[in-house]
Amino acid sequence: MKQLESYDAIYQRACERKGGEAALEARLSKPLSAEELTTIPDHRYLSAFTMKVFQSGFVWRVVRNKWPHFEDVFFGFEIDKILMMPDEMLERKATNPDIIRNLTKVRTIRDNAMMMSDVAAENGSFSQFIADWPTDNIIGLWDYLKKHGNRLGGNTGPYGLRSIGKDTFLLSRDVVGYFVARDLITGAPTSKRSLNQIQSCFNTLTEQSGRSLEELSQIMAMSVGDNY
Repeated sequence: MKQLESYDAIYQRACERKGGEAALEARLSKPLSAEELTTIPDHRYLSAFTMKVFQSGFVWRVVRNKWPHFEDVFFGFEIDKILMMPDEMLERKATNPDIIRNLTKVRTIRDNAMMMSDVAAENGSFSQFIADWPTDNIIGLWDYLKKHGNRLGGNTGPYGLRSIGKDTFLLSRDVVGYFVARDLITGAPTSKRSLNQIQSCFNTLTEQSGRSLEELSQIMAMSVGDNY
């Protein structure tokens, strides 16, 4: 059985594939600090998650182009205002041609606003809850969003977290391909066993490098696959 490579080995291969260290580093993005995350209003988290819900199974560019209209139609995703919307208003807004007309996904906005409101009541704010969640168990946060949110399972929750600045790795095709090729996981990458193994590997790489999960998953992805 193959084993997880050292951070240095993964990093050097990524550098070779991307034209050197400077070129690789220029491609990397970094997460926000915990302090920075707490300054983001909760409605921005709801906006970010909602965008990823609508982008799931759809053309991302179209969703991004329509997003200013989403912000207008849904009151800037202000939690209290969203929670006051009755079913009839949600149904009416779901027919607005300025947004993507999908009632099932529109309903997730209020459901996820309710989840975030409950979290804020216990933690002071949803942003504080996200900021305080330890990255050495980021899959636990994924699971929380899946269980307590609406349509935040799969890659939707993680991509939403990444877009807002929370440190997380992503199960992109190349990242999953790396773990499969190294025989580090078998079966579905989203199974509990596979997720625990992937989290453990990223924790090891973090200890070796001092880098964030976001940087490490990008470096790993660029060290393999067809992304020359």
